[in-house]
Amino acid sequence: MLYRKLIFAVAGLIMVSSRVKAQDHRFDPPWNTPPQSEVMFTIPGVDNVPDLFGDINDPQLVVFFAGNQFMCIDDLLAAFKKEHPEYQRIFAETLPPGILAKQIIGGSITIGNMRITLKPDVYTAGKSRIDQMPRYFTKTEIYAKNRLAIMVRKGNPKNVKGLNDLGRADVRVSMPNPEWEGIGKRIVEAYLKAGGETLKTAVMETKVKDSTTILTQIHHRQSPMRLLYNQSDAAPVWHSEAYYQQLINHPIELVEIPEKENIKAEYIAALMKSAPHPQAAKDFMNFLVSPAAKAIYKKYGFSTE
Repeated sequence: MLYRKLIFAVAGLIMVSSRVKAQDHRFDPPWNTPPQSEVMFTIPGVDNVPDLFGDINDPQLVVFFAGNQFMCIDDLLAAFKKEHPEYQRIFAETLPPGILAKQIIGGSITIGNMRITLKPDVYTAGKSRIDQMPRYFTKTEIYAKNRLAIMVRKGNPKNVKGLNDLGRADVRVSMPNPEWEGIGKRIVEAYLKAGGETLKTAVMETKVKDSTTILTQIHHRQSPMRLLYNQSDAAPVWHSEAYYQQLINHPIELVEIPEKENIKAEYIAALMKSAPHPQAAKDFMNFLVSPAAKAIYKKYGFSTE
C-alpha cells in the first residue's frame, strides 16, 4: 500500500514538474512597458499582443514600424508626445515589414479574433521594401542604421564563432523567413559572403528539411524566445536585437560578425499619400530625424551615422 502511494506521489510530482515546465513563461513578452488602464489583463502565453502599441480608438497618429524597432517605441513615443503635446492618442504596430506592407496594400489585418482596418500615417522599413512601394509615399527619410550579429544563449554552449557555424548539424538555428522578413534576405546575402552556396544550402535547405533550421514568422520575438527556452542555439539577427536582450538582462550573448561578412541596413521612414492625419505624419517624420530620436535609437544599439 505504501509502495503504491509512493508511486502515485512520484508520478504526481513528475506531472506537476512537466506541467510547470510546459507553462514556463518567465521570458515571454511584452518586453515594453504597457500603457496603464483600469483593467490590466496581460496573460503570458495566451493574451499578450506585444506588437500592437497604444490607442487603437480614434488615434491622432498611426505608425507602422519595421518590427525589430519595438524596443525603441516607449521612449520614442514619449519623447514625441512631450515635443508635440497635441498628439496623445498614438497607435503603433511593430510587425515584420513584409506583413505591414500586405496590411497597407490589403487594407486590414486580423490577429486572433481582432481585425484592424486603421491606415498608417507613416510606414518604416528597409530600403528594399520601400523601393518596392513608391506609389504609396510622398516623402522618405533615412533615420537609423544597423548591422547583423548572431544571438546565442548565455555561455554560448555550442561555441558559435561566426556564420559558418550555423551550417553545423548540431547547431539549431532560428532563421527569419525571407518571404516577409527583410532581414531574412540580408542574412542569406551574408551566408553567401561567409561560406558561399555551400553555407546557404546547408542553413536554408538541408537544415530546414531536418528542422534544425526553423523559419520564423516574426523573428524579433520568436528568435530570442527560442533561445531563452532552449529550443534553438543561435539566431542571426540585427545587432540591436541581441544588444537589447542583454540590456534587459536576459541570458543572451552577442557574437559579432566581421565587416567583410556583414550586411548593413538603412531604416527609412515614408510619409503615406493616404495619411489620415497628414500634419501629424509630417511632424513625426521631422521628429524621427531629430537629435532626440537619434539619441533613442543609439541607446538601443542602432547607429545613426
